[in-house]
Amino acid sequence: MLYKTRGIVLHSIKYSETSLIVKAYTETFGLQSYLLKGARSPKSKIRPVLFQPLTLLDLVVYNKEKSTLHSIKEVKPAAHFHSIPSDIRKSSIVLFLAELIYKSIREEEPNSALFEFLWHSLLLLENIEEPFSSFHLLFAIKLSRYLGFQPQQNRSEYNRFFHLREGSFQSVFNTHDDCMDETQSVWLFRLMKTDLDQLSLLNIPAKIRNPLLDKILVYYQSHLPGRITFRSHEVLHTVLA
Repeated sequence: MLYKTRGIVLHSIKYSETSLIVKAYTETFGLQSYLLKGARSPKSKIRPVLFQPLTLLDLVVYNKEKSTLHSIKEVKPAAHFHSIPSDIRKSSIVLFLAELIYKSIREEEPNSALFEFLWHSLLLLENIEEPFSSFHLLFAIKLSRYLGFQPQQNRSEYNRFFHLREGSFQSVFNTHDDCMDETQSVWLFRLMKTDLDQLSLLNIPAKIRNPLLDKILVYYQSHLPGRITFRSHEVLHTVLA
């Protein structure tokens, strides 16, 4: 049966000589996989460039119940990005966000609140002007809310250190593996209190951004099932330095 839905490309891989398998987060069906037969052949009406990470699409799809691999009948861009592909900082942020989302979202059920958050976050990144070097940090903290492990906002003069496994601020600094130091904890709390469209209010120093991101990823690894590793943040460390 045919359905219309919006979709966000998370990941694509080559399949056979001319085809693609695309993982997308859709508004109607949640996380889905699509086989695009012949998409990489010269005569294909569907252009592979449409399936770059975090492209926003309008889709007409065939959805079969109990099937794990579906197909796409029609596809067109729902938004045309200009600043993201032309700005190496924004494109590097997008690659990181794509990896973070791809490795974090496991549910196949639709989640309209999560979908709208992802969709509007990407539109915001496309249109945002300087400064935006902390966008990925703020996004990661906001995303954790939809994944079910948002940090507790209990920071005080007594509770000054954020504990990564507990997800809350505590009075004792255990180890660097378990806790953020006091400076990182302050900036984390500021991230928690800031909306994405208020990014200009944040001015996180470059020397703090990288170690803060590393700790946020440890936080994700502590709260997601399985052994997850992240790699794209290493590019961000260089590009946004």
